[in-house]
Amino acid sequence: MIQKKACLLGAAAVGKTSLVARFVKGDFSEAYLATIGVKIDKRIVQVEQEQVNLILWDISAQEEFEKVKGLYLGGSSGYLLVADSTRPQTLDWIKENYDEVQQRLGNIPFVLVLNKVDLSTTKQFSDEQLEPYRRLGWTILRSSAKTGAGVAEAFQILAEKMLAPPGLQK
Repeated sequence: MIQKKACLLGAAAVGKTSLVARFVKGDFSEAYLATIGVKIDKRIVQVEQEQVNLILWDISAQEEFEKVKGLYLGGSSGYLLVADSTRPQTLDWIKENYDEVQQRLGNIPFVLVLNKVDLSTTKQFSDEQLEPYRRLGWTILRSSAKTGAGVAEAFQILAEKMLAPPGLQK
């Protein structure tokens, strides 16, 4: 079995912890509990003939943990960048996280996840807002930790990218 470390990055309250809970345990809670430092979970996924043990590091977005975030990122094989579809300003945080990972770890696989799409009555990202990321070739998925829509797909695609040979990680 192959073991891969994957981090979840994004602004506070975008649903990182809820995405992990939905993926690992099939659970969802309406209660908001801020992650303190890092929360680690794992789940095995199948990628072709390989079993991959995904070690998921849900990293706090709280400012007091910024100094140690680099330590948490170490050894990562990939990551999910998570934005809240109801708060367009969380997309700004995505670019900061992407730049930081690039600086610390280089070009490793990632997926941009736009969470909370179940809240369809609130503002969602427009195609115009996402176009710069699409032009860069980013994989962009919409998800809902509440309903489960797109959650397993996001982690599956990330696992596939992490196993792909360098240069073929589209």
